Amino acid sequence: MQAKKRYLLVLISCVFLLLCYYGGLRLRQDGDFHWMSHSQHRSYLDYNSDILLEDDQPDIGRADGKSVFSGPHCRMETCFDFSLCRREFKVYVYPIEGGGTGDGISGVGGERKMSQTYIKLINSIHNSRYYTSDPSQACLFVLSLDTLDRDILSPNYVKNIGGKLSKLTGKLWNEGRNHVLFNLYSGTYPNYSEDLGFDYGKAILAKASMSVGKFRHQFDVSLPLFPSSHQEKGGEAGGVVANNFPVTKKHLLAFKGKRYVYGIGSETRNSLYHLHNFKDIIMLTTCKHGKAWKDWKDGRCEEDNTEYEKYDYQVLLQNSTFCLVPRGRRLGSYRFLESLQAGCIPVLLSNGWELPFSEVIDWQKAVIWADERLLLQVPDIVRSIEPTAILALRQQTQILWNNYFSSVDKIALTTLEIVKERIQRHLARSSFTWNTHPGVLVIMPQFSDVLRDYPFYLQSVGGSPRPRFTAVIYATSASLSNASPLYKLVRNVSQSQFVARIVVLWTNDRPPPGLSWWPVTPVPINIITPQLKTISVRFYPHSIIQTDAVLSLDEDAILSASEVDFAFRVWQSFPDRIVGYPARSHYWDDAKSCWGYTSKWTNDYSIVLTGAAFYHRYYNYLYTHYLNGLLHKTVDQSQNCEDILLNFLVSHVTRLPPIKVTQRKQYKESMLPGSKSYPTPWNDPDHFVQRQTCINTFTSIFGYMPLVRSNMRLDPVLFKDPVSILRKKYKKLELV
Repeated sequence: MQAKKRYLLVLISCVFLLLCYYGGLRLRQDGDFHWMSHSQHRSYLDYNSDILLEDDQPDIGRADGKSVFSGPHCRMETCFDFSLCRREFKVYVYPIEGGGTGDGISGVGGERKMSQTYIKLINSIHNSRYYTSDPSQACLFVLSLDTLDRDILSPNYVKNIGGKLSKLTGKLWNEGRNHVLFNLYSGTYPNYSEDLGFDYGKAILAKASMSVGKFRHQFDVSLPLFPSSHQEKGGEAGGVVANNFPVTKKHLLAFKGKRYVYGIGSETRNSLYHLHNFKDIIMLTTCKHGKAWKDWKDGRCEEDNTEYEKYDYQVLLQNSTFCLVPRGRRLGSYRFLESLQAGCIPVLLSNGWELPFSEVIDWQKAVIWADERLLLQVPDIVRSIEPTAILALRQQTQILWNNYFSSVDKIALTTLEIVKERIQRHLARSSFTWNTHPGVLVIMPQFSDVLRDYPFYLQSVGGSPRPRFTAVIYATSASLSNASPLYKLVRNVSQSQFVARIVVLWTNDRPPPGLSWWPVTPVPINIITPQLKTISVRFYPHSIIQTDAVLSLDEDAILSASEVDFAFRVWQSFPDRIVGYPARSHYWDDAKSCWGYTSKWTNDYSIVLTGAAFYHRYYNYLYTHYLNGLLHKTVDQSQNCEDILLNFLVSHVTRLPPIKVTQRKQYKESMLPGSKSYPTPWNDPDHFVQRQTCINTFTSIFGYMPLVRSNMRLDPVLFKDPVSILRKKYKKLELV
């Protein structure tokens, strides 16, 4: 009997275990039970680690539940035709429908065709080195249909885009393959979904306010949300002009913006008043927005509105260490870019937001992630950050703002660079290059795949410039006597202890002199006769130039070996700058409302002429392959201003001024009193008028004035000091 009981107990136990096993398996298969480990919750410093619960996702579908946003689950391998990109990476922009001018309202019957923001985007692509007017040469295509604003309540909403896309038959549209669609606003009241309202096929979406769940990694591009007033080119510089001390500012954490008392996005902003302490944490919200705000106002609105008016927004940004960036109606917010520009470290409250250009930008170095569900922890989070980390975060906000976000042009070109790197993976830049100054928009990997070959990374990689230079002399005169300035210049430069080679660019119609005419030198002399005798040839990246440093010289320059050696020593400490002797300056002429150019003795300068100056050879490559063709056309037509253009380029890349060395002002033989060797333009008023015209033309094409003024001049130690000449290293400098 006891044995039967034992057998029965064992049998019941086995049945119970089987039920538990199959029942648990069924629960897991049906998905009725969810579990999130601690590692799956959002980290405050790593936005990629977040996995949101289904219930926390915003409503991103249509009201009928049929979203057209998701489209195919595209990857570059499945939805992109790489065969179109076997040649150069070129971008084609569709012509404006109906032959309109793209002025924003040139559609049939007054229908808006292009917003001013979309015109800026299109112009940026048109003016880039990637643009082609031949669709057969294109790898990437951009529509002339404005898809930026897909909110049907917006005046910039373009109707019937789906119908217009259906008319794009033939090989170009090809179900959207190799097309990039730009979008800033999607969805409308009340749920502001991520739906664009039309079938975009297999096109790449370059879109703002994208959610992690809808973002197609390595295919779409997440954009920042920026206002219509965002500058097309150049853009305003970041607000941090130096390493600001003390690290912490008047306010620890600040926010000023709208408070939604109803609808999506209202939960977060309605709770911000809990953080406001009237001391170092300032949270200001207002209910005054929308036509019916009074109908929805709550008991706090009057008090909030009164407190809101006490603070100026820009002053608050500049005087806050951290700036709260909560989600708005959509995941993105204008405050994100505003905080970056001001150097106010963004604290993000927007769960599930795919940050702009997240594929290449390491946002952990510039922002702090918080969780909307844990709002009250935000003060403790920001208070726990060390001062050294605050300074590093603030510096990175400026790098990212200046490199990628300060203008529509940079946002458009960054988008193209990301797509290009997916196609030409062998030319992809490293994360280090993307996230350090000066950024990838001015780094051309065709020049070199070694960081030390660029002037910006020598200190980072623990290197230094190569200890020799190549002298490049631009020769136009046919004078072949041994007393000619060219002969004396070659002889003087060859006596420098750092010269590796002398290259003479012979642009005269007569053939260059034979080898017997040139002075005997300890370094090789190479004569190059360019086919195109334009003045820009002096900055062509000739393969014979293998040194980092290039000494650019006019043939009538009068420099001693001591002057050359000292300038080279200075350049080795500043390899990303132009270092030389003759300086000029630009100024704003109020009477003429334009930029002026002067060679007068002043207390500052912004240009160092390349008739006697050192610079890095990488700038030859940028000058030839990076600059807009209109800039080259301006220089070649005038046969002037190439030196000003190089200064524009270097200051544009570095945001730093050139460096003048010693006191020499008259660096040409033609400048000397009584000289008759050359006709001199320096006293010709037309010469300065032409150069002033160049400066204004360059400024217009660049979109801003990149030149930076400086009042620093570098002289040798003991220069002009009343000590024995035998104690001075550069003895001959004082004889100038």
